[in-house]
Amino acid sequence: MTKQFPEGFLWGGATAANQFEGGWKEGGKGISVSDVALFTDPKSLKELTDVHGLCDITDEMIDQALATDDEVYYPKRHASDFYHHWKEDIKLLGEMGFKVYRLSIAWSRIFPNGDELVPNEAGLKFYDDIFDECAKYGIEPLVTMSHYEPPLEFARKYNGWYDRRAIDFFVRYVDVITKRYKNKVKYWLTFNEIDSIIRHPFMTGGLIESRFKPEEFEEVCFQAMHHQFVASALATKVTHDNIPDAKVGCMLTKLTYYPYTCKPEDVLEAQQRMRSIYCFSDTQVHGEYPAYLLSMYKNKGFNINMTEEDLRIMKEYPVDFISFSYYSSSCVAKDDTGLNKTAGNTVTAIKNPHIPSSDWGWQIDPIGLRVSLVDLYDRYRKPLFIVENGLGAKDELIDGKVHDDYRIDYLKQHCQAMYEAIHEDGVELMGYTTWGCIDLVSNSTNQMSKRYGFVYVDVDDYGNGSYKRYKKDSFDWYKQVIATNGASILED
Repeated sequence: MTKQFPEGFLWGGATAANQFEGGWKEGGKGISVSDVALFTDPKSLKELTDVHGLCDITDEMIDQALATDDEVYYPKRHASDFYHHWKEDIKLLGEMGFKVYRLSIAWSRIFPNGDELVPNEAGLKFYDDIFDECAKYGIEPLVTMSHYEPPLEFARKYNGWYDRRAIDFFVRYVDVITKRYKNKVKYWLTFNEIDSIIRHPFMTGGLIESRFKPEEFEEVCFQAMHHQFVASALATKVTHDNIPDAKVGCMLTKLTYYPYTCKPEDVLEAQQRMRSIYCFSDTQVHGEYPAYLLSMYKNKGFNINMTEEDLRIMKEYPVDFISFSYYSSSCVAKDDTGLNKTAGNTVTAIKNPHIPSSDWGWQIDPIGLRVSLVDLYDRYRKPLFIVENGLGAKDELIDGKVHDDYRIDYLKQHCQAMYEAIHEDGVELMGYTTWGCIDLVSNSTNQMSKRYGFVYVDVDDYGNGSYKRYKKDSFDWYKQVIATNGASILED
């Protein structure tokens, strides 16, 4: 009997408007927080472990960014220029046989400042056209409502998600898009990597750290997180009201932590780190805060403003499925003094000597994906969806070709781990969307040279290039994977 993935498995890829779309001042779009994200050319791998820079921004830095239309040092303004290449790009996805395409709607393209009463029709029409084009190729859209780009004015005027009014602004936006696309989009995600508001609060929550007292900022982030939880629950309600057969998921950064040694202290440290991620999915799946998070609030003296109505809403409207990103695993220890550190997805951790690393220091661990799938499914017993996975690498375009066997090897190993989780561990997995299926700007470093795609985009870190698209070797490989429902990688 031929080994295959389950019938109806959703194979595809993922992008995000802030890293892929461009067209930052076209079609009535407002400026988002991503449009003021400054490119910094990393000089060494060590600098790549400094992920705090994702939230380090001041009003002065924003003013400086707004004073220029420069697209070199603010690369997300042009990104991969999907805004002008969407027909060509979706055709490429169709050629690969995509069953699903995960993309985000730019909130600032629909409500330029976030707080308007009337949406921007040009923005709505843009996504209408995209979804119609996807339908031509039989591609189901999987739409993220908020992916690292709150409107900038929303951040500056209201302090982003710290202000309770953010809930109403977001729900209005969700009501508009779910009514508009009710016949075109079935699968939705509320917030991308919702846990990231604690690690990079400006990009996720529009929080400008310099406006708050340093000793109070952690509490500010958790208050903003609460507002996002309420908004996510209401978004789930509104989406189901407008689209009865819709499926609404949460999305978290699946940071899989191993204890560096078998010392009980290191095991406990790993468990506590995992809880710091699971508290987000625990809340959105079970509809209530876990006891360990409430204990943390009490022990730190946090006074999070939450009403009885908030808690009722969160309980009544949990998510339908859990989606997550997975790139690598990490090691932690109670005392990491003197141990080698390396980068991960928005985190820094101890280097695991037993597994290899990417060009950016992210450790390659397909078994960790299986561990993650089993942990999540055992914990929640709800369908799972891997919506980000891939290898960021320095691809070389030579004579119109990119030979990326390293990417094929990475993806093959992770797909095999998925299959084992499904068929040996009983995990219910809806689908798999590789990250950056067409090259895009990295979120953490704002680099174009950190490439994930099956399609090479001819533009460098400084905006130089033709933006022409080239198929990599991995393009045909993934096309075959989809056509055989995974059988082509399970024959060995």
